[in-house]
Amino acid sequence: MIESERDAPARRPGRVLITGASRGIGRATALAFAQHGWLVAAQYHRAEEQAQSLAASICSMGGTVALLQADLAVREDCLRLAQQAQQELGSIDVLVNNCGIAQQKLFGDITEEDWDTMFDVNVKSMFRLCHALTPGMIRRHAGKIINLSSMWGQVGASCEVHYSAAKAAVIGFTKALAKELGPSGITVNCVAPGVINTDMNSLLNEETRAALQEETPLMRLGTPEDVAGTILFLASHQADFITGQVICPNGGFII
Repeated sequence: MIESERDAPARRPGRVLITGASRGIGRATALAFAQHGWLVAAQYHRAEEQAQSLAASICSMGGTVALLQADLAVREDCLRLAQQAQQELGSIDVLVNNCGIAQQKLFGDITEEDWDTMFDVNVKSMFRLCHALTPGMIRRHAGKIINLSSMWGQVGASCEVHYSAAKAAVIGFTKALAKELGPSGITVNCVAPGVINTDMNSLLNEETRAALQEETPLMRLGTPEDVAGTILFLASHQADFITGQVICPNGGFII
């Protein structure tokens, strides 16, 4: 665990585990939580340099972060991540299932391996981490789970059938789990971003990006900070009476 000398645990309102925290939406979310005094467990897979940069940024603002490496396509890594996060920070109050992958392929070219990998990372990791952390939340009668989907999980995207299906599964999982865990005082919500200016969309050519921007009523692509703000709100006490919902920071792309 990396901790700054100015750290003051008494100020900390909670502990959050964020997957896929080294880049993009995950990084912006980790920084937003740290800026608001949260203890942050930040999972990364291969991007160690970016993860160390995140840790340095959090420590520079006087925050505390535990960097945790895990391949969330692997069951054992998911279980180890949940255990390590609690060992480093204590009981996890908020779980942000942000980790995800995308792939563009014609449906006829999607292999079973492509399909399985998509669901292992985008859906099974969410299931495994929720399975590992909800018993503690149930005992404490408190906790928040925030799952990252996509607008394509709501309406589907051409040449992204497996991605759209996985993100639709995230939405269904969220709604069902919210009903089950509500009596235990736990909220479960979903954030479904639109087109966000991240590494995942960096391969889009300028013509495609311009078309997507024009199709967005707010006439711009989203930023990771736009999504991070939504996640932070759902983790706050202001959202205590919100559960089972899909919140859509998409600039009006889907209404």
